[in-house]
Amino acid sequence: MAETADTAHVMIRPPLAWGLAVVAGFGLDRLMPLPFLPVDWPAGWLGALVFVPALALVAWAIAAMTGAGSNVPTNLPTTTIVESGPYRFTRNPIYLGMFLGLIGLGIAFNTLWLPLMLVPFALVIRYGVVAREETYLDRKFGDVYRVYRSRVRRWL
Repeated sequence: MAETADTAHVMIRPPLAWGLAVVAGFGLDRLMPLPFLPVDWPAGWLGALVFVPALALVAWAIAAMTGAGSNVPTNLPTTTIVESGPYRFTRNPIYLGMFLGLIGLGIAFNTLWLPLMLVPFALVIRYGVVAREETYLDRKFGDVYRVYRSRVRRWL
């Protein structure tokens, strides 16, 4: 799919960045296991308590974005500023859900490597994706985006 001029031109597609963080975390765990929970803790259940709400947040955000008639993939134009659903509380609910998803998987599989992957993943998302999206939205929507940005925090 050809990239159009009307996009944020992010460094990497966020789902790909998330997938790479997960693969790297599991790969590092295979090379050098780094458990952090006591063996007798129900890690799978505890991880699910974080991962399932993270997944629900991502689904809610995607539903709000598509329901407003805008595109979710970063290589497609944004057609409107979405202010409903989780976008009332955070400007980046999908990425927030991805962060929580890494933590939930790390707990579920009892590997500290996945939460440690938050550092490079968060840096890539913050500077290679969000910064570019914010510049794009400011340029495309002007005052409408600036007013929204002044009311709603970037993360929480």
